[in-house]
Amino acid sequence: MDRRTALGSLIAAAAVPALAMPALAQSSWPERPVRIIVPYPPGGSNDTVARIVQPRLQEILGKPVVVDNRAGASGSVGAGETARSLADGHTWMLANDTLATSETLMNLPYKVMEAFTFCSVLGTCPYALTAHPSSPYRTLAQLIAAAKAAPDTLSYATTGVGSLAHIATVMLQQQGDFRISHVPYRGGGPALQDALAGHVPLFMSNIVIILNHMKEGRLHPLGVSTLEPSRFLPQVPTFASQGFPGFEALTYWVLVGPAGVAPAITSRLQAALHQVLSETPVQTRMADQGAQIVASTPAGTEAFMRNEIAKWGEVIRANNIRAES
Repeated sequence: MDRRTALGSLIAAAAVPALAMPALAQSSWPERPVRIIVPYPPGGSNDTVARIVQPRLQEILGKPVVVDNRAGASGSVGAGETARSLADGHTWMLANDTLATSETLMNLPYKVMEAFTFCSVLGTCPYALTAHPSSPYRTLAQLIAAAKAAPDTLSYATTGVGSLAHIATVMLQQQGDFRISHVPYRGGGPALQDALAGHVPLFMSNIVIILNHMKEGRLHPLGVSTLEPSRFLPQVPTFASQGFPGFEALTYWVLVGPAGVAPAITSRLQAALHQVLSETPVQTRMADQGAQIVASTPAGTEAFMRNEIAKWGEVIRANNIRAES
């Protein structure tokens, strides 16, 4: 199953009404606050999405929902803490695409499909490569020409080594035969701050944290990673239309818990998330950030993640992408 098929299946699943609340809905779960680990610092897209759904989610569950930022090692610090947590349904993690790519790039003490319980893919969005307004680059072609003239002298920021932003930019370089220097950050928030300040001239990010900055001219978009123009940035050309046919890379936010969480708990949490994501105020806030809501089922989420690990693992190996690249 290719990426477009996998994403299509998730989106189709989102149209299905929320699962009926299982019998556990009348039981004691949750017995205490529910923790959502965000494996990046405040200010990034994972943090933004978590805080959009948090207020209504805790109202529906009837217990506090606490967003807990645990940054480090391209998300693997928070992922490791989640995997080691009790499988009682009170600890979850809002991960992103790095959960899939790190499986191939990094020497992790766990296997993703064995270490986690999969609840839901909340949404997806494209990446955009941006330049600071003070830079001379107004098109991707101008950037590529400059990079070819002086390889490795231009720097680009991402949320970290092994992030899909990193892998997608490496693919752009390999397909376009140019080289720019990677500056990994510990999350989208710190990377955004330096990008806005002009400390790093280029920034590859999903559009959640940069959409308004692009619209207001604080960052200049050079291309987006969807096959067709994004409805959120219809005026920005795709990479596919700028000499990179078939190029596509989408980020996503996926809620996972430690392996062994009871299916009834997982289903109840997914149903609560589905309800939150179906409400107009939340949909508006997600759209304002450039996020396409998915709200997949636990079974659909597990199948999607299995496909992501296989797909991007193949890309990483085929392109010889290394954690230090």
